[in-house]
Amino acid sequence: MDAAEVTATSRHYVDRLFDPDPQKVLQGVIDMKNAVIGNNKQKANLIVLGAVPRLLYLLQQSSSSLELRTECAVVLGSLAMGTENNIKSLVDCHIIPALLQGLLCPELIFIEVCLRCLRTVFISPVTPVQLLYTDPTVIPHLMSLLSRSQRTQEYITQIFSHCCKTPEHQTVLFNHGAIQNIAPLLISPSYKVRMQALKCFSVLAYENTQVSMTLVNVLVDGELLSQVFVRMMQRDQPIEMQLTAAKCLTYMCRAGAIRTDDSCVVLKTLPCLVRMCSKEHLLEERVEGAETLAYLMEPDVELQRIASTTDHLVAMLADYFKYPSSVSAITDIKRLDHDLKHAHELRQAAFKLYASLGSNDEDIRKKITETENMMDRIVSGLSESSIKVRLAAVRCLHSLSRSVQQLRTSFHDHAVWRPLMKLLQNAPDEVLVMASSTLCNLLLEFSPSKEPILESGVIELLCSLTQSDSPALRVNGIWALMNMAFQAEQKVKVEIVRSLGTEQLFRLLSDPDSNVLMKTLGLLRNLLSTRPHIDQIMSSHGKQIMQAVTLILEAEHSIEVKEQTLCILANIADGNTAKELIMTNDDMLQKIKYYMGHSNVKLQLAATFCISNLIWNEEDVQAVVNSDCSHKGSQERQDKLREMGFVDILHKLTQASDPNLCDRAKTAMQQYLA
Repeated sequence: MDAAEVTATSRHYVDRLFDPDPQKVLQGVIDMKNAVIGNNKQKANLIVLGAVPRLLYLLQQSSSSLELRTECAVVLGSLAMGTENNIKSLVDCHIIPALLQGLLCPELIFIEVCLRCLRTVFISPVTPVQLLYTDPTVIPHLMSLLSRSQRTQEYITQIFSHCCKTPEHQTVLFNHGAIQNIAPLLISPSYKVRMQALKCFSVLAYENTQVSMTLVNVLVDGELLSQVFVRMMQRDQPIEMQLTAAKCLTYMCRAGAIRTDDSCVVLKTLPCLVRMCSKEHLLEERVEGAETLAYLMEPDVELQRIASTTDHLVAMLADYFKYPSSVSAITDIKRLDHDLKHAHELRQAAFKLYASLGSNDEDIRKKITETENMMDRIVSGLSESSIKVRLAAVRCLHSLSRSVQQLRTSFHDHAVWRPLMKLLQNAPDEVLVMASSTLCNLLLEFSPSKEPILESGVIELLCSLTQSDSPALRVNGIWALMNMAFQAEQKVKVEIVRSLGTEQLFRLLSDPDSNVLMKTLGLLRNLLSTRPHIDQIMSSHGKQIMQAVTLILEAEHSIEVKEQTLCILANIADGNTAKELIMTNDDMLQKIKYYMGHSNVKLQLAATFCISNLIWNEEDVQAVVNSDCSHKGSQERQDKLREMGFVDILHKLTQASDPNLCDRAKTAMQQYLA
């Protein structure tokens, strides 16, 4: 048949749905059912010709016979099995409320076909899952239908596991008794029911403490739920079941319901997930196994150590870059084609797992970087077309960059900073956050990459990050500048101040995010180190810096912030000309006095350090030889500070119970007497 004939027969099918004789309508629906099975062209035509609204009308008519309504639901289910466009058309015709209404019918056979069709519609990625939650009576009604038959159990649990996407969804299902209603299904005689129930628990428990804490205490036929999951991970179970059970235990562990040293995690879940990474398994299984394992051990160094020595995992992951297809799939050409198209998912999973493995332990990082071509693989991962691979590669790089050893060796040998800088040019925020965190580590003073990065125009780039709306990016931009300014040459510091601009610097000093504020103070402290630098920066920006210091010391800030601010003040007091900015500012001197008597020792120490630097510095010793004027300066300062009562305070502090504070005060007193 050509296209025109197909359309003509399709029109004939639709016309029969409008026959006045109910018997002919029923026969028409049955013929339509047989015509559409496995025929996507026919399905599309019937939808275009308006079959759906008519089928839905017949389905909802109370005058339609049970058989007609059931056959209509079967045809709609078949249409839904076609393309995503078919599903879109069905949803647009309001198929979901019509089928949900159908579930109120007493006949089980009709309920089952409605559920089957709903299942098919809801598992499609184009269906808005929110439609399940629009009417608040739907979820409790579905819970009550779970006991009707194995089919209702399979379809309803499958609908739940596909439509539970947010913490709100988890809460709705939890509050309507999902756990009590679904737990018994884990020992159903039907594999499909057991599997769908297991999937439900994995989506309910994910990052959900309330659900996970409840699951730990659930008994199924007298056995603890976690033990049921352990049994489902045995090697004789289907892979899909092993993996999903391992996910359930992983999520319960990450939500704090099971300890990381519990034997069901260490001896069962972790080895099961490592097993999934071997190249015997299919691509999807290897991806899911690696990603779940990465998530399981992310916060726990002990699990990272155990995993790194299980089944040669580090070497096994190298195969993720070489063999996209499993050993068993080599003979299947369609499978090979599919795996080549999805090989990037394997690379992403391997990078994620390497990142998690290497996030704490130096020996594991060494093992990873010594794996064949590893650094080259990461470098090429940074410029892959898939954004997910780039993100995972940069996460892996960030994890390895926490190692002083690696920064000095493999990072330098492979000029990792180059692709990293390129990645920072225009990337989505999540990539930028990871890439800029890594850059912070590459800019530490012992890192050999620091010099070439400086020459590549990185300062402008970092300054632009400090203007981001994302607090994480502002922190990283300023943190990297702080690392860069540490013991830097004068020209680098000047360039930082010029690029950032004083306005932006002071905006960051009043940033609502305390991390941004702390790092900005750290930057300022690093800029104001070594005397000539202090004097130079204070001569051009002194007034604004003193203002910022005043504001921070007067506002409600943490001890850490105030301590850092007083340390900056101590650096200013160490300058030759800069110290006059404090000496001529009585308000500031009163603040220092206040903090010398503060209840927190850290603040007392920092304030005493300020006074120490004001009383004395080495330049004065030189000056005594040359002329008397400079010595007079130091004498005047000492007199003024004595008048303001600082000597008495120092004297009192020499009796302090904290040994550091006591020493600091004694040193300052000696400078006075000198």
